[in-house]
Amino acid sequence: MPKKEDDKFMKRCLELAGKAGGLTYPNPMVGAVVVYKGCIIGEGYHIKAGGPHAEVHAIGSVAEKSLLESSTLYVSLEPCSHFGKTPPCTDLVIESKIPRIVIGTIDTSGKVSGSGIKKLLSGGREVIVGVLEEECRWINRRFFTFNEKRRPYIILKWAQSADGLIDLVRPAGSDTGPYWITGKSERVLVHKWRSQEQSILVGAGTARTDRPELNVRDWAGNNPVRMILSGSGRLDKYITKNETKEEIISFTFNTKTTRGNTRMVLLEKNKPASFQIAEFLYENGIQSLFIEGGAQTLTHFIETGLWDEARIFRGTRNFVEGIKGPLIEGKIIQRSKYGTSTLEVLVNQMD
Repeated sequence: MPKKEDDKFMKRCLELAGKAGGLTYPNPMVGAVVVYKGCIIGEGYHIKAGGPHAEVHAIGSVAEKSLLESSTLYVSLEPCSHFGKTPPCTDLVIESKIPRIVIGTIDTSGKVSGSGIKKLLSGGREVIVGVLEEECRWINRRFFTFNEKRRPYIILKWAQSADGLIDLVRPAGSDTGPYWITGKSERVLVHKWRSQEQSILVGAGTARTDRPELNVRDWAGNNPVRMILSGSGRLDKYITKNETKEEIISFTFNTKTTRGNTRMVLLEKNKPASFQIAEFLYENGIQSLFIEGGAQTLTHFIETGLWDEARIFRGTRNFVEGIKGPLIEGKIIQRSKYGTSTLEVLVNQMD
């Protein structure tokens, strides 16, 4: 089949995979379609961890199973070849007598790492790998970063005024909540982003002044694990307002601080906090970290080079005086205009 056709059907796999954003951890997002004579006759995607994989849904949705013997299976990620919570997808593909399999990218995790492709080839199947590979890796950048770099994928987010400030000067002891730079549509988008990540972090200053709830309210989805970076560990005002059944993790240098549903994680003083936080998340199987502020916390991760993506809202009004936004360099991959701001998305090219 011409490359143009392969690209078209792999794009559909990616569209399907994207429907499960934030729902498949610790598994990747995967889409699959079955094509017979240039037409899609079955499709599916991995909906949630522990459930059937994309290939199972796609093959199962084909009404006339005899057509499988003359069809092509497109899948955005290499099919698994091991028993986990579900049987190996490669076994189903071979049993279904599908002769041609087109794969977006190899699954580089230790449990697969090419073994699925080898099994399909051993079963006499034609296998093509690397169709829209960059796009297929991008949609699962959290999964790949976690397995290849042994750390979570780290996203920085902040909003700054037209003159580059992220907050106004606040009087000592001020407790006025956030000064909004963005509008409602941007805030809904941020809640969507939160639903797609496994953990969220702010610094102690932001926790005390803005009292962010750090959950998903304006979008449907799971709440990320809430985390705070606080040298002293003293967060009474924040905890009092946001006391819930969900645990809050506080990274601190203070060994004596304890509080309600807060899990205190002690940091070493002679090692960057960013590295220690990343190590903690990796050890606890958390694949992504969303950092929402403040300036000191964001700057720390930037200066230690421990970030992958930055999402910056640039507002239209000036603050004149206030706290300067972080300085960051990266490749701009997206610009989007909203009512009261412009969103820039950067990726780190130094890591």
